[in-house]
Amino acid sequence: MSKTIIEMKGIVKSFYIGTPNELEILHGLNISVPEGQFVSIVGASGSGKSTLMNIVGALDRQTAGHYSLDGIDITKISDNELSSIRNKKIGFVFQTFNLIARTSALKNVELPMLYAGMPSRERTKRARELLELVEMTERSGHMPNELSGGQKQRVAIARAMANDPAIILADEPTGALDSKTGRLVMDIFHKLHKEQGKTIVLITHNPELAEETDRVITLSDGSIVSDRMLKGGAAE
Repeated sequence: MSKTIIEMKGIVKSFYIGTPNELEILHGLNISVPEGQFVSIVGASGSGKSTLMNIVGALDRQTAGHYSLDGIDITKISDNELSSIRNKKIGFVFQTFNLIARTSALKNVELPMLYAGMPSRERTKRARELLELVEMTERSGHMPNELSGGQKQRVAIARAMANDPAIILADEPTGALDSKTGRLVMDIFHKLHKEQGKTIVLITHNPELAEETDRVITLSDGSIVSDRMLKGGAAE
């Protein structure tokens, strides 16, 4: 039995608590993700995908319920501890890339390792290895404004892998890319999943991309309306 990486029980998220405008966005979600699974979370705009993603990514806290990430009870830790866990346990890949301007691809990949206190020589070596993994070695000295959208996203994926996180959380990672470039990016996720056994959570509005993963969780109006395993998992 593989260990459980994400364990969510009765997750509720409300806003404007205690006011006449109090609004419950997530209604008691239960989600369990084992190590090494490639799971997609889909749903229409307003379904609660972004709210759930922020809680999974420890960017926000639930109003009620329990969330454990790689054995750590997120509910009981301080904000400073939460920040450290985000850096070490979660690799983020966003639609907008979120690379640091006027900073080379190599230095962008090194950044999470710098925050984690890794020595300079060690983090540079790992950053070069990760850029090689995403086939960006020749662009390691380039600034973000010198890279195409697809190249930026590959750098972002390398950065997400920097601290060997428990999960990669990808929010619409192909949303700003053309279909051909998006295909290349998805192929990298499949490579990380199959060759390195990475646990990946993909937030997407694209049903075709979702069908490539091991499992599809569908949200509607803040509730899970479907949670299905796909035969054979990710596309070959």
